[in-house]
Order: sequence, then structure tokens, then C-alpha cells
Amino acid sequence: MAASAAISHSADSGPASAFPPPSLQARPVDRDAWIAAYRTVRAETESRAAPLSLEDQQIQSMEDASPTKWHRAHTTWFFEQFLLCEHSPGYRIYDERLHYLFNSYYVQAGPRQPRFMRGMITRPTAEETAAYRAHVDGAIESLLRDAEPATLETVLPILEIGLYHEQQHQELMLTDILHAFAQNPLGPAYDEAWRWPASENRKGQVELSRSVSQIGHCGEGFAFDNESPRHDVLVLPAAIDRALVTNAQWLSFIEDGGYRRAELWLSDGWGKVHSEGWEAPGYWRQTEDGWSSMTLAGIRPIDPSQPVTHISYYEADAFARWAGRDLPTEAEWEIAARDGLLGDAFGHVWQWTRSAYGPYPGYRPLPGALGEYNGKFMSNQYVLRGSSVATSEGHARVGYRNFFYAHQRWQFTGLRLSDAGR
Repeated sequence: MAASAAISHSADSGPASAFPPPSLQARPVDRDAWIAAYRTVRAETESRAAPLSLEDQQIQSMEDASPTKWHRAHTTWFFEQFLLCEHSPGYRIYDERLHYLFNSYYVQAGPRQPRFMRGMITRPTAEETAAYRAHVDGAIESLLRDAEPATLETVLPILEIGLYHEQQHQELMLTDILHAFAQNPLGPAYDEAWRWPASENRKGQVELSRSVSQIGHCGEGFAFDNESPRHDVLVLPAAIDRALVTNAQWLSFIEDGGYRRAELWLSDGWGKVHSEGWEAPGYWRQTEDGWSSMTLAGIRPIDPSQPVTHISYYEADAFARWAGRDLPTEAEWEIAARDGLLGDAFGHVWQWTRSAYGPYPGYRPLPGALGEYNGKFMSNQYVLRGSSVATSEGHARVGYRNFFYAHQRWQFTGLRLSDAGR
């Protein structure tokens, strides 16, 4: 994705072909290729942290966000906990105390630092965190080089999950530091050269006929467990916009009193409008010169042609009501996107759907602590599809199911509209 190049700072993260990793079914196993994929992902994390000062890496601006240093350490803990401790005989844990500090939500893996207190972990320092990463990196590469074939068969699926898991945290590193910088009156830039990718500017709609179709992981390549099993869905007639909703369209919503009209909002959303003082998308601010927004490049004027972002599900739903339209279901989105019919489906903003996040028919979580990765969050959230400008290269997939609570908007979240019953 072109968007990734705009946020990558690494000159030595390896060739573009180093990620995604080889197929798990490929024979013989290419150990060097797996090591290259591992190095590429780990280098990208350090690349994204590189523009930040030690003070920047320490800050936690809200409970939903985590410090950059914590992301760097947590992804390292993941490999140490689930690969080295369980599958590398004789491995010596770097520091057992770090397993309490950098476990996230894996109850079966042991107790953990409360999420809202991650910013209080001033020790280990950023330098010590780098040493922790280097220690684990060396041990992982030794495991991949030296493991017996039978051990490697067990290790590689876990390694693959770990690589995609770290990429998820790479995106969070950017969205979390953006939230922190947005609290600073100076409006600091993460990267002054950062820019939105160009839009495809597709016109019209994708027409979907009534049919029984299939969605979900087809069995080829990587997918998280929540993308399976593949299953039949009834698709009703619908028409989905090829283009994303833009800032210009959102400005019309604001000017028409969209944030002041209770009839447009779900009850919980209307409560958020008042309790949070919402008058515009996240990071928007109005001055005598007009609307501007906090971006990864610092404070910039709103570009009417760019897709609107940093909106909650409540806002997306209210906008759709105001426009006399709908949000697509995740099944409608996937069917249209897999045929390449949606413009800017990837690399701009995650797109809210009106589908609640729940298990697909026949879903079963992975065994053990890794089963906590997705399954236990399948309540009270909504599905987003696509990927964003902050998503790492090689991470996006048509079947990818992102999910957030309806009020959250610190991610690069936007929308496209549809018409049901067409």
C-alpha cells in the first residue's frame, strides 16, 4: 500500500518481498525467508518509534491508548511468552518482572499491569526496552534456524500470528501518539512530511442483487481466527457508494446542525454528543480562519476532498440518517470489495459497517491463551472493514474484521454510504 511508504522511516527494514512471510504449507520450509519476515516487521516497529523522543515514548494520554515504549515491549513479550518460553528448550527469560508489566489482556498468561497505568512504567527505560527487544530477537532467530522440523511445524503458525499482531501495534503506535500530540497546545508533528494518499475518486455505486453468497476466510494465506469459518449469507438488494464520505460532505452535515439534531442520533450517541461536547470529528478545531485538524504532520487546514476520519460509529450512523442513507453491512462490503469495485477500500480509513461484531456461524477460538486474542471481545462492538493510512504494508485483507466500541474515534475511522433495498 502506498500509504505505508509515507509513514515508514526505515532504510534497512528489508526488501518489500520479505513480508508477508511464506505460506505455512510451502515445502521445504524456507527458514531464511521467515527470518527475513521477522526482521522486516521488527524493524518497522523501531522505524515508527524513531521520530519520537524518550518523553514522547513514555506518554499515555488515555486508557484506550498505550505508550510507544509499551507497544515495543509488549510485542516483544508476545514472542517471548508464546514462542520462546513454550517452544525453545533452555531459553532463559530476559526478566520475569517484565511479564507482569507487558502482558496486555491474556488472563491465562498471568496477572498484568492495569491498562490505565501503562504510562507509569518509567522503568525499564527506552534503552532497556531496546535491549529486551534485541535479546528476544536473537533468540527467535536462533529458534528459527536451529529448531527440529517437528518443532518448526508448531512454531511457525504462532510466529505468523505474532508478526500480524505486531503490525496491529504498529498502527496503534501512530494513532496513540497522534492522540497524545493532540492534547499538546503546540500541536507537534510526528512527521512534517506526512501526507494523505491520493484518492481514486471513483464515482457511482456498486449494485448488489439478492443472492446467497459466501464471506469469510477462504483458506488461503493468513487470517485471524475471527475471519472464519467461511459461510453462507443472504444478501439483500443494495447499492454501495464507490467513494468514501469526504470532509466536504461532513462540513455540510455540521452546517445543517447535525450535532444539534437529536432525531438523527441513537440514544447512547446523543448522550456522548453532550457528555463529550462533540461538535465535529475528533481533532477538528474551528478558528476565525476556518476548520483545521490535528494530523500526523501537525495542525493542518481541513482539505474538503479528503475522506473524513476520526469519527465514531454514532457519528457515522447519524450522518447516514441525515443523508437518508445506510451504512453497508460487513457482508455487503466484503462482496463488493473482493471484486475490486470499491474505491479507496484500503489505505485511507477504516470504514464503519452497521454489523455488530460477533462470531461467524461455527466459530471456535484458538486453544489456550491465544484463544483470548479475538473471541472474548465479541460483544458490544461494531465491525469496520478495509484498512487505514496507518496500517502496515502487507497487513490489509478483504476479509479482515476490525472492531471498536461505538463511541471510539481516535483511530483513522471513516465511512461510505449505501442504500438498502435497491
